[in-house]
Amino acid sequence: MAMAERRAQIVWEGDLRGGSGQLHVASGAFAAQTMTFSARSEGADGKTSPEELIAAAHATCYAMAFSNTLTTEGGVAPERLEVTAVCALDRVTDGLKITTMDLTVRGRVQGIDDARFKELAKMAEQRCPVSNALRNNVQVRLDAAVM
Repeated sequence: MAMAERRAQIVWEGDLRGGSGQLHVASGAFAAQTMTFSARSEGADGKTSPEELIAAAHATCYAMAFSNTLTTEGGVAPERLEVTAVCALDRVTDGLKITTMDLTVRGRVQGIDDARFKELAKMAEQRCPVSNALRNNVQVRLDAAVM
């Protein structure tokens, strides 16, 4: 049995280019979101996209994994971690594909120098469940440095 399951639903009306959908998350953590293909492939125009949601999930998951790795392997909890994830959607030969995820982390951790920070950052990326879900399909690149 899974440790946790989370649910989302979208109701889509219309064709790809002219249609839209209403995304709902079961937790109620945020209001229904309107999704359109133009918001995904052109300008966001105040709407989110699957890539933005994946980036949000990855940034959050990685921050948790790195915090845990710093505590368990580095022996100290971080004071602050700032994680940014950028998910790229590209046109490829047979359609669209999420090709890369760039993770950038800057952190303030007592007693950890930049070299050790980078080492632990890489270890955390290998342990991150979202990184592991993307691995072998999406190129995950990591840029880590102390603040």
